[in-house]
Amino acid sequence: MTSNLLDIGKVAAKLGLTENDLERYGNNMAKVSLEVLKRVQDRPRGKLILVTAMNPTKEGEGKTTTTIGLGQALNIMGRKVAIAIREPSLGPCFGIKGGATGGGKSTVEPSDRINLIFTGDFPAVSAAHNLLSAMINNHIYHGNKMRIDPRKVTFPRTIDMNDRSLRDIIVGSDGSESGVLMKDKFVITPASEIMAILGLSSSYSDLKQRLSRILIGYNFDGKPVYAGDIKAHGAMAALLRDALKPNLVQTAEGVPAFVHIGPFGNIAHGTSSIIADRMALGLAEYLVTEAGFGSELGGEKFLDMVSRIGKLPVDAVVLVATIRSIKLNAGVSNSKKEDVAAVEAGVQNVLKHVEILRNFGIDPVVAINRFPTDTDKEIAKLEEMLKKSNVVWSLSEVFARGGEGGLDLAGKVMEKLSRQAGDIKQTYEESDPVRDKIIAIAKNVYGAAEVIFEKKAENDLKNIEKIGMGKAYVCMAKNQYSLTDDPNVLGWPKDFKIHVKSISVSSGAGFVVPMLGDIMTMPGLPTEPAANNVDLTDDGIITGLF
Repeated sequence: MTSNLLDIGKVAAKLGLTENDLERYGNNMAKVSLEVLKRVQDRPRGKLILVTAMNPTKEGEGKTTTTIGLGQALNIMGRKVAIAIREPSLGPCFGIKGGATGGGKSTVEPSDRINLIFTGDFPAVSAAHNLLSAMINNHIYHGNKMRIDPRKVTFPRTIDMNDRSLRDIIVGSDGSESGVLMKDKFVITPASEIMAILGLSSSYSDLKQRLSRILIGYNFDGKPVYAGDIKAHGAMAALLRDALKPNLVQTAEGVPAFVHIGPFGNIAHGTSSIIADRMALGLAEYLVTEAGFGSELGGEKFLDMVSRIGKLPVDAVVLVATIRSIKLNAGVSNSKKEDVAAVEAGVQNVLKHVEILRNFGIDPVVAINRFPTDTDKEIAKLEEMLKKSNVVWSLSEVFARGGEGGLDLAGKVMEKLSRQAGDIKQTYEESDPVRDKIIAIAKNVYGAAEVIFEKKAENDLKNIEKIGMGKAYVCMAKNQYSLTDDPNVLGWPKDFKIHVKSISVSSGAGFVVPMLGDIMTMPGLPTEPAANNVDLTDDGIITGLF
């Protein structure tokens, strides 16, 4: 953690906020009152810069680091800037990936507190989610007025931890006093529909309406039952009152940073909250915000869904790539060894992501996030290949040098902002049926030749029509490592098929979730989890987080 942090009041003042706008969590963190959103809604909006990426390695490609570093670079250039990123989940923090607060000299601070519990948003989401789970079982136990079929309860339980033993469980196993015997399961908190709802809500009234629309299961006649039917939404909203307020912290260089909510990018929509983005656009000249994983996942969801729901503009896009991931996409397992030929072959994955964004009507700037193992020959070959496709690119060194290492990238983004204009060319029309939306994303974004709906998915489509969700937004659940539904198929694959196994309903969030391949909503810990290295000193200092 950076030792010389500014008082959060001074950070807020950079955006024109006062102490009356803040609810402090110590000296370096605060929640921002929703009254600010009302105050800025009629102001001229700032420019929104979206940061996305190529298909990543398991360690990630530094998208958050690039987002933070770009914000710091724009600040050095004298621009009034804010960034907006997601909150970290404890599962990855203690699992394989580690924390999600950037790295090197481009971090959000205080990183230890942000990575661990923070202002309590994740516990609030877990509590609201599990309150609904408890009220469902309680309703069935006490007479079951809504005639909910225990075999057709669709709403799971949640915990913000990787625990594979909770993927499939039995509850009420000790008899009638322990409730109704039924199958159940847990999902990790970032995969909770409550997290998605929190991120897409624009006000307390919108939040309550969305919570009331959560599909919890079906009755014995096959008709849907919602959270509002068992009067759960009011208490859930009460638990989420403070969680709806954006969190304000700072980067390592004192740039204001909104860090708010955290839906997974491969299961949910993978972006910060609409409220945080809207607030930042009303307070700053420039907002740098990120979308989860590659442009075909978080990028597509932001451009096709989040920007529509939140009425958010997208003025420029940065596509993060690394030479190590480029080599991985060429089939090379040792990305630390120089391999110019692998760079030439693997760059096709980057070019596919450039094509995806160009099809949306946005020509991105490719940010090559530099690692110490990158060689001059590899960088030269990459430059040659990108120039052949007329791709604007920049070598980003924000990890090692902070904002100074992102000045070239910031300059090229500013050039795009001065020239680029026009509406986003979305993949589908909002009025299109769900089936057509799925096919459009698979073919026009991923590049699939064919989309196969398995029997379960076909039945789900019929049910989606029956419950009035036939034209809902689509939030594809897909692995992040490949453009296909098979994580082992790398590069820029052609003539592949996408298999839709099933389609779940997130009616409160307003979207459906097609499951492509095997997507884990409750991860497990690895053989040597990151938690093994986390400790607390006698002085109360947290160590071992990365």
